[in-house]
Amino acid sequence: MSYKIPMGPYHPALEEPYKLDLICTGETVTDAKLHIGFNFRGIEHLAETRNYIQVIALMERVCGICSNIHTLTLCQAMEGLTGLMPPPRAKYIRVIMAELERLHSHVLWAGIAAKLMGFKTMFMTCFALREKVMDVLQAISGNRVNYSMNRVGGVNRDVEDPLALIPLLDDLEREMMRTVIPIFTTSSTARSRCAGIGILTPEKAVSCAVVGPTARASGINQDLRRDAPYAAYAEMKFEVPVEKAGDVRARLFVRALEIMESCRILRQALTDMPPGEIAVGGDKFAFVTGTATSRVEAPRGEVMYSVSWKE
Repeated sequence: MSYKIPMGPYHPALEEPYKLDLICTGETVTDAKLHIGFNFRGIEHLAETRNYIQVIALMERVCGICSNIHTLTLCQAMEGLTGLMPPPRAKYIRVIMAELERLHSHVLWAGIAAKLMGFKTMFMTCFALREKVMDVLQAISGNRVNYSMNRVGGVNRDVEDPLALIPLLDDLEREMMRTVIPIFTTSSTARSRCAGIGILTPEKAVSCAVVGPTARASGINQDLRRDAPYAAYAEMKFEVPVEKAGDVRARLFVRALEIMESCRILRQALTDMPPGEIAVGGDKFAFVTGTATSRVEAPRGEVMYSVSWKE
């Protein structure tokens, strides 16, 4: 006998407000129907009524989990219309903030996944790790959520003592290798609740234009940090984790491995950060008429901004 379970629009498992209708046969979910558009904020229209500084502040509020990546993408697009090239140090700082935000997003995701599986102790462990990441973000920017780091032509704040952050990375890596990854990869409970569940085939992922770690968990080897480098990613050495199973367990694996790769990128960026200015242009730059786009690899997938300017 089939029945329908409504889920959302607000639910602890949903990062944004939307509604799901789960079609179940017994305890097995056989289908799901997604209803989006519950919360319409009209951000694109609001951006048309503001100047470029106000737009940066607005776009930082598109997502509370990935606030930095939206301003990075926007500023890169606007830099395409101004001809400004951020200094090398600013590019490194942008990488640092982007990877810290990726760590925050992935650890948060792992904690919520653990809670939904009934691993409440693992949930608290993941959120304790999340607090450490947020402490680092706050130490750099002064904020735990909206960091106000990016500006056209660079960043607003410097990383005064990059090497002081290395011990925090060591703690995070140690905890991931000692606790989080072994439990998610070897626990019989995690395996029974994740393996073979929610399979997304490569063909379906391509047809639905799936991106980010979800796509990589379905065997699609794509990552803009490697394939179309921006900021200082061309100077970083890292691997792109890919799994082929396409199930929930594979999506857990990809994010867990990406946490380790983010720590690797952060260690390089903090150790090799060049000296110099963190921004160029000041308040004296002009936009040229035209359209510019920017694409980045956000924690949950590709983000693209298109900015147009006309006299």
